[in-house]
Amino acid sequence: MQRLAKRIWQVFWGAPELVPLGGLLGFILLGSLLLALPPMHKEGAVPYVDALFTSTSALCVTGLTTVNTATDFTLGGQTLILILIQLGGLGIMAYAALALSLISLRVSLRTRSALESSLFQQETGRLFTARLRQVFAFALGIEAIGALLLFFSLVPDHSLGSAAWSAVFHSVSAFCNAGFSIYPNNLEAAKGNHVFLLVISLLIVLGGLGFVVLAELRDKLQARFVCRLAIRTRRSRVSRPDSSPLRLRLSLHTRVVIATSLILIVAGAGLLLLFGVTPQERGLGEKISAAFFQSISARTCGFNTISIGSLPLASLLVLIMLMFIGGSPGSCAGGIKTTSAAVLGARLRSLVTGRKDTVLGGWRLNPLAVRSAELLFFLAVLWNLTGVLVLSHLEGTKGNVDLQNLLFEQISAFGTVGLSTGVTPALSTGAKLWLIATMYVGRLGPLTLASLAAFRRPTPVIFPESRVMIG
Repeated sequence: MQRLAKRIWQVFWGAPELVPLGGLLGFILLGSLLLALPPMHKEGAVPYVDALFTSTSALCVTGLTTVNTATDFTLGGQTLILILIQLGGLGIMAYAALALSLISLRVSLRTRSALESSLFQQETGRLFTARLRQVFAFALGIEAIGALLLFFSLVPDHSLGSAAWSAVFHSVSAFCNAGFSIYPNNLEAAKGNHVFLLVISLLIVLGGLGFVVLAELRDKLQARFVCRLAIRTRRSRVSRPDSSPLRLRLSLHTRVVIATSLILIVAGAGLLLLFGVTPQERGLGEKISAAFFQSISARTCGFNTISIGSLPLASLLVLIMLMFIGGSPGSCAGGIKTTSAAVLGARLRSLVTGRKDTVLGGWRLNPLAVRSAELLFFLAVLWNLTGVLVLSHLEGTKGNVDLQNLLFEQISAFGTVGLSTGVTPALSTGAKLWLIATMYVGRLGPLTLASLAAFRRPTPVIFPESRVMIG
């Protein structure tokens, strides 16, 4: 049995570049077939294309739906969706590597390298399996604590069974940044439950920071606690201590992620307050609460407490920009990532000021990282412009879908966010298939697909230099 499992690994998982593509696609097809089974949904409520759309949305942790998760799927179907969300949140490749590590099968260096770059952003060496287990323990622990807090916030208005199921489902969906809800109108009915929404917001933020950042914050807090405890013990033994607590600095990556995330949350909420939310939010407190929740949710998750289709056009554009940026590397979120946005901002500042190097946070960035951020940005723009063009062609004949709605759906699918202005269920089959492809590309990242297609052979010829007019 062990030799057979090892052989399967070598054949199908030997090339780490193919694992995310093939593994995710295989699970999407399997999930769609299971969701299309009669016990999983109400009779005639979910055709296969909608089952395929839902499976893709769950595994790509997007949250876009063409059918109503609460009313069209049975408890078995909702459970399957929850399993797909959990699988997609941490990645098929990570689950496979962990399973093979647990049964003592050797993970190849190439596969380990691919996982290290996607989850840890650094080489882990002999600690690979231990770090991988920490990721799963971290994720499941946060989800369990979140589910417990959500359960207590729901108990006064729900039965114990209903509160428990809702707490587990929404905790996993929030931390994995999926945006699926088992309520008919997403979280619009829960906007009066402030404790529930606060816990959801914290889960979304934690899930969008990335496991590298979470692990570093935990390690730094533990180190600071041990340091202070040691100094207090020392002070009790001697009258005058000769040292002060060690100053524990965060890495550049963690500082950039936290700073960029805070800026986007506050700036997004401020712009939503400036341009307005929906007419249903009348009091100042309701407007501030709705603005901050949608600013948090728009970058990574896709939950909504307000009717997105009722937002002013300028507010929709703010959400589009937040969805395009997305969360942070190594997290459950999509988009071009917060670090890419920060690097591009630093690069723009260097170009404007005439600086040769790109400096961020007092550090000179590796030119390869800057080029990767630029490539990712241009590929993302190109894909989404193509997507808007395709959707406009497919839906233009109907005349009942505005361009801003198509742009919103396209960016929401690419950023694996899941917010919608309400036009997703009415889209044609061709448009749904395009959004399926967009969610797939958005989850993998256009840079991953580009790295597979690019020829990395050295250029044997140096071409002559010339000039073109710019501007």
